[in-house]
Amino acid sequence: MNIKISDMAKALQAKTVARRRDFHKHPEAGWTEFRTAAVVADALTQLGYDVFVGDDVINTQAMMGVPTQAELERQAKRALEQGANPEWVAKMSDGKTGVVGVMGFSRPGPTVALRFDMDANDLMEAEDDKHRPYREKFASLNEGVMHACGHDGHTAAGLAVAEIISMMSAELQGTVKLIFQPAEEGVRGAKSMVEKGMVDDVDFMIGMHLVGAPFGIGQVGYPSGFMATTKVDADFTGVPAHAGANPEAGRNALLAAANALIHLHAISRHSGGDSRVNVGVLQGGSGRNVIPANASIKMEIRGSSSEVNDYMYHESIRIIEAAAAMQGVAVTTKLMGSAAGGSNSKQLETRITDIAKRLGIFKEITTQSPAGACDDYSYFMERVQQKSGQAVYTVVGAETAAVHHNSYFDFNEDALQMAVVFLVNATVELLKSEK
Repeated sequence: MNIKISDMAKALQAKTVARRRDFHKHPEAGWTEFRTAAVVADALTQLGYDVFVGDDVINTQAMMGVPTQAELERQAKRALEQGANPEWVAKMSDGKTGVVGVMGFSRPGPTVALRFDMDANDLMEAEDDKHRPYREKFASLNEGVMHACGHDGHTAAGLAVAEIISMMSAELQGTVKLIFQPAEEGVRGAKSMVEKGMVDDVDFMIGMHLVGAPFGIGQVGYPSGFMATTKVDADFTGVPAHAGANPEAGRNALLAAANALIHLHAISRHSGGDSRVNVGVLQGGSGRNVIPANASIKMEIRGSSSEVNDYMYHESIRIIEAAAAMQGVAVTTKLMGSAAGGSNSKQLETRITDIAKRLGIFKEITTQSPAGACDDYSYFMERVQQKSGQAVYTVVGAETAAVHHNSYFDFNEDALQMAVVFLVNATVELLKSEK
């Protein structure tokens, strides 16, 4: 282990925990991370990084699931009231809340990138003394939004990584690129940064996530692969009519949506791998005696590969359109999020595993942990690999108080220091590599 890095991470632990708690207290959902991003941009600037935000890091055409303009303006105002630097917020108009910090060193070498996601969940946090954030007064101040997946910890750890690397700059070579991503929840944000070319020059890339059971403190692992996913909203528009006197004059949008729901769950599975489909929301109608003129469904599909996911997506659209046609109603579909399938570059995974072993801070290293979830880090991974680079995704055990996306979610903050030590050691070693 690099004792210098370990000592610096230990010295920064109180600051890192304080930052994590500040982010936890001020959670922001996808594309509205104005305050979080402004704090990150301020910190990176003070550390000497070249900082890029807004249009410099986000391709507007590739943004998915963006809130309405009115909501974005409301959230920007809220962020300013909570202390966000107005100069940064102004540059993040229309929800372009990504931040990238770049530091080049005096000697040539590879470009190493790290991804840290910043957004919170649409969830009401528990107000219960058995929930530590509530008990210790750093629970969410923003109604209906909560850090229930550890991204507050990711962002805080990312800033600690940034600070240690800046302090070591004289002995490093190449370039480091720290990517703070918006809108990971719902897999909406990464593609817009990839399409802007943020990782086209990257030789090595690392993504990290704090996780709970079966992982605890002192464990690290590598998912065996990401499932690809696509999130879709479908809005059905029919014709209202009196349900008793003139039902034949109506066109039932809710019935169309209900038929679509049933048949979406009956899609034939693909022989090429595992797949998932779920309609999580069905809404519609206006009154018990009115033929429903409007209805909507919110759904997602997943596949063990992009090929399987694409098959599920095209079958879903076919069924949605057929259900609408059967009832004589119109339907529009909107892509709300997506992530590619992906897997680690084995050569880089082996190197990172070796680094984790040599650190001596992990009691268990699992090289093939299962992954049923999705993370749009896979878009970064895919692009880096397409450009002949290497990318890896790792998970660090954090001993969570509840499962991810639960109102009682919290994690053991000792995991922050372990993650920082791990990521800095890996980054420093990769910066000394050949491209």
